[in-house]
Amino acid sequence: MHTKLLATALAAILGTLTFTAKPTQTPQDGPTKQDSAAKQAADMKAVMEKAKALTQPGPKHKTLERFAGKWSYSIELFAGPKPMSGGTGEAEGTWLIAGRWLQFKMKGTMMRMPLESVTLMGHDNFKQSFVVTTVQSMDTAMNRAEGDLTPDGKALLLYGTIDEYLTGEHDKMVKQVWRFLSDDKMTLEIHDLPIGEQNAKVIEMTFTRA
Repeated sequence: MHTKLLATALAAILGTLTFTAKPTQTPQDGPTKQDSAAKQAADMKAVMEKAKALTQPGPKHKTLERFAGKWSYSIELFAGPKPMSGGTGEAEGTWLIAGRWLQFKMKGTMMRMPLESVTLMGHDNFKQSFVVTTVQSMDTAMNRAEGDLTPDGKALLLYGTIDEYLTGEHDKMVKQVWRFLSDDKMTLEIHDLPIGEQNAKVIEMTFTRA
């Protein structure tokens, strides 16, 4: 009697359950190992192409060639109604790392004081800006600036800051403008931006290829 009741109850329970067989995955149902490997290779190629564009010298680096060679220069100061002579000297541009970083060294006088300066120039592909750092013998500062070419390629505009130790001003905004007048002549203007929108140029240097 008990055995018959147990068998009936078991049959009832089993009758309420539905069994679904798990399908076997075929190669058509998802990516294969070959597909995954191909995708990884494609992704790696894309990464390498992007890295190459950001890390290898490009067209903008060709602009640095303008500074290469030996130059003589003269300085004009604009602190009154007319410019006055600020000094003379010689300069030379050479590759520090070929095609990437150019150093521009100057040696002469500035306001009757000896002047030596070294400017490191390059183009940062990631920032998409020219980057410039200058140190000189007349102070202990390291001045930096960034900028880009004008649309016609005839001038390089850079913006940066300086610390004006004579007045106590920190991070004063300045603009540098390199004007490429010809293959053998260029000028560098320094604009003191806090002066205002007009007549902010305080220094102009004229470089003539030696």
